Amino acid sequence: MSEKKVKIALVGAGNWGKEHARIFAERPDVEFCAIAGRTLEKTKARARQFGVRYYVEIEEMLDKERPDLVSLCLPNKEHFDATLQVIRAGYPLFVEKPLVFKPAEADVLLDEAANRGLFFAINFNHRYARPVQMAHEAIAQGRLGRVAFATWRFGGEGYDCPEHENLIETQCHGFDMLEFLCGPIDSIAAQMTNTTGMQLSTMVLALRFADGSVGSLLGSYNTSYAYPNTHLVEVNGLKGRVVIEDTVRKFSFQKAGSETAEVWQAGYFNDGEREFRRTFDKHFDAVLDAFKKGEEPPIHAKAGRRALKLAHAAIRSFEEGRTVEVDPGP
Repeated sequence: MSEKKVKIALVGAGNWGKEHARIFAERPDVEFCAIAGRTLEKTKARARQFGVRYYVEIEEMLDKERPDLVSLCLPNKEHFDATLQVIRAGYPLFVEKPLVFKPAEADVLLDEAANRGLFFAINFNHRYARPVQMAHEAIAQGRLGRVAFATWRFGGEGYDCPEHENLIETQCHGFDMLEFLCGPIDSIAAQMTNTTGMQLSTMVLALRFADGSVGSLLGSYNTSYAYPNTHLVEVNGLKGRVVIEDTVRKFSFQKAGSETAEVWQAGYFNDGEREFRRTFDKHFDAVLDAFKKGEEPPIHAKAGRRALKLAHAAIRSFEEGRTVEVDPGP
């Protein structure tokens, strides 16, 4: 596999699917062959944009193209059937978050893929932002000392959330990043508001990590992505703290008691680190490298199941008015 181009087909012709297509088309080690979409005209237009073949049936695309890897980028609530179809056809796959909305569906996908020994990756690309990587490194090096607390805040414009769309679709990144930085969460206590006219579109969660530190997650669809620091992560330890601003915009480390901070921001010509979409490019570098080597993906789809498990623990906490314990498994 490492000595030839990897043949990739895409399921999904939407806006973020365009980023999948861009990455595949730009890579010299990828043969981007086809796009399957739900509507003929939209799919045809996207395929022509990238010079690939188009289909409106996944089965037909797989039968004719025989790709090495299938990438899926569909509307959030339409992941299960298409993903299961690709898995049962026996193809390695790379999927967008959220994995699905129902834990039972996630279990089916993971079990079916495992039974076939399939490569099964998920796109938690926030991990690959430069400030997040720098924060992870600082924590691993012990520069913060014993972590006391961590907090995540992320919000923007959104829509009604009758099935906890914000919590499951958007804040899955929060669950994943907090555990990436601080280790497993083992209990959650949740408050959510339905006073916004958009059902449960804003929530705040109190978290405890397995190492005894605590944290918080605040997510909202009742704010604006235009606001500065619409995304903010802080991890505070006894020796210092790190702060991540707007995912890709800024990283800072400051020692406890010091009035001087170390700060990283992308330079004038460093578009690759400054653009959020480029976190996907960096993640896919790692995905394709692992795939070529026959290794497990850098972020397995189990991470999507884990985020879903945490989200449903938060839902139970809110509905039952109690703290919910969470075991460390997917």
